[in-house]
Amino acid sequence: MPIYEYEYLDKAGKGTGRRVELIQSMSEDAYQKHPETGEPVRRVITVPRIAGKWSDMKAKGQLSNENLERLGFTKYEKRGDGYMERVAGKQGPRSVSLDD
Repeated sequence: MPIYEYEYLDKAGKGTGRRVELIQSMSEDAYQKHPETGEPVRRVITVPRIAGKWSDMKAKGQLSNENLERLGFTKYEKRGDGYMERVAGKQGPRSVSLDD
């Protein structure tokens, strides 16, 4: 069953900004009230979260130090105060001062 996002409504029927994810069958009508608390809600249209080739869920692996180095990129990470150290790749200096 899919997960739908719902927004809580105030007494005037306007969204409060508080949201909750609820699991329900696709054949069911959208909830008008939260099934457990009874508070008024409305279904919110959101972007689906699908783990595709370029999704955020796979970005961690795509941007790993090993993968970046394999593709010929150089990556620096901040180390301590005032400098960055190379953690992937072979091009460029081993460290860079942030004060320069």
